[in-house]
Amino acid sequence: METQVVESWIFTHGTFWALVPSIVAIVLALITKEAYSSLFLGVLMGGLFISQGSFPNFLNAVFKDGMIKQVSDPWNIGILFFLVILGTMVALMNKSGGAAAFGEWAKLHIKSKVGAQLVTIVLGVLIFVDDYFNCLTVGSVMRPVTDKFKVSHEKLAYLIDATAAPICIIAPISSWAAAVTGFVEGEDGLGLFVKAIPFNFYALLTLVALFALVLTKVEFGPMKKYESAAAVIDIKVKELKKHETRGTVLDLVFPIFALIFFCVVGLIYTGGFFSSGEEHKGFVEAFGGSDASVGLVLGSFAAFIVTILWYLGRRVMKLRVCLECLPEGFKAMVPAILILVLAWSLKGVTDTLGAKDFVAGLISGNASSLMNLMPAVIFLIGIGLAFATGTSWGTFGILIPIVVAAFSGVDYNLMIISISACMAGAVCGDHISPISDTTIMASAGAQCKLVNHVNSQFPYALSVAGVSFICYIVAGFSRSALLSFALGVLMIVGGLLILKKKRN
Repeated sequence: METQVVESWIFTHGTFWALVPSIVAIVLALITKEAYSSLFLGVLMGGLFISQGSFPNFLNAVFKDGMIKQVSDPWNIGILFFLVILGTMVALMNKSGGAAAFGEWAKLHIKSKVGAQLVTIVLGVLIFVDDYFNCLTVGSVMRPVTDKFKVSHEKLAYLIDATAAPICIIAPISSWAAAVTGFVEGEDGLGLFVKAIPFNFYALLTLVALFALVLTKVEFGPMKKYESAAAVIDIKVKELKKHETRGTVLDLVFPIFALIFFCVVGLIYTGGFFSSGEEHKGFVEAFGGSDASVGLVLGSFAAFIVTILWYLGRRVMKLRVCLECLPEGFKAMVPAILILVLAWSLKGVTDTLGAKDFVAGLISGNASSLMNLMPAVIFLIGIGLAFATGTSWGTFGILIPIVVAAFSGVDYNLMIISISACMAGAVCGDHISPISDTTIMASAGAQCKLVNHVNSQFPYALSVAGVSFICYIVAGFSRSALLSFALGVLMIVGGLLILKKKRN
């Protein structure tokens, strides 16, 4: 049966048609402003391409080999468990009064809209271990504060999203670093990751753009409309209740640091750090060879237990109240989980249609003739692939092995720049894709409509991407990270100052 299916849709396999279901889903989501049906229709279209008119094959492609296979995938199950635990942790921090105490602290120390946004950025940078945890925690903690200073939920979603994946991809101790190193065969994965950080222009310049946008108070595109509306309309600030607890700021800070600590321990545990004999690995090697899905589940569950013991020991909450947060956390994550399942199913059908083969052929066929321009070309391809598939890690898995094969033993410096361009392009495409899990989580954390978040942050992300593209052209010829980055900073800051001057 499998051979017959392959032969029936071979004309679409490994061609541009493999990306069409994702493109259709994205376009429909932007037009209808509804993500669930758009993603599902994309999955259905992929099933039609695979089956080529055979109804049984269509059902298998959509459900058995699509949704059911994706939901039962061990990696995806780990991520879903991680999400539920994260939702529970957020519920615990809220119900303990820790988040409310932080809100009270923020009222006393944050005096302006600029200050509220800067604290949001700094908090997002500090939570660098995982983008999911970043999105949920920063959104939950900062939303009451940013509401008070009339920061739109769209702007908050952008601040969260821009300090999630772009920060994780330049943090050596993160689930993203662990994932990237797993795709580099025959090389020191973590070593290459660290060397590539100075050339990750999209991530670095996104951070520069965040501070520049907030400090210059410049808004453009749809974000300007949302910010203007938030400034004149009274936003009903939903204060976090203390639930008659003794919660303090420490009851927010401790769970966050516990989660970061135990997630790191969980990652190196799965990498063999605590093994004995020949199976023992050093910290760097263990982190690079970790199973991020399992490690994050183990770490987050340990943090969950420790947090409950912390609250019980401080008599902040009773055990019954703590356990009530489990169903609350799950319910809060249901919309995000549903979209993730649909997005994973869409990725599954595009993989079956040969999206990886199409992109691999596109890259390998042009590598030798565009050597110095390859970082810029790879950056654009990474954006397109991640945007269409909604996954950074999937894009890493496709492009990084190709880059290593093309440049290893030929030009080591250009290989590092190209790997960085691959990571930067993947993060950029993931950042602006409406079917990306981090985009979904950021909008959920800010309680912002997904389509509004995508529309409002698109011009900002695209502007940084344009500057990054120029930086990769310069880096491809100069091999200088400092020169290229300085040029990028000058273009972003200078552009915002010119835009501000024109509007004054």
